[in-house]
Amino acid sequence: MNINIKVYLHSKETRFLQSGSFPVLSSDFKKDPDWTAAIAAYEWIQQIKIKFAASDDFRIDEVLYNEDIDITELVKKVRPKL
Repeated sequence: MNINIKVYLHSKETRFLQSGSFPVLSSDFKKDPDWTAAIAAYEWIQQIKIKFAASDDFRIDEVLYNEDIDITELVKKVRPKL
């Protein structure tokens, strides 16, 4: 299944929006939809940081999925697996 994610980010003294549709496992989403969306968003934000050579002032301002579900704080808690 796919979920829609919008991220409002700040870098290089500019606030910007990125949005897209991302595949997630239906079984994971049924168990914990917010956490599953947060992991997908976090992974995508890491790609954005690399692609745009994020500056020292990079920050996550807001993360929404499926239009209006705010998962900003969850995304900030996600850590890569070691």
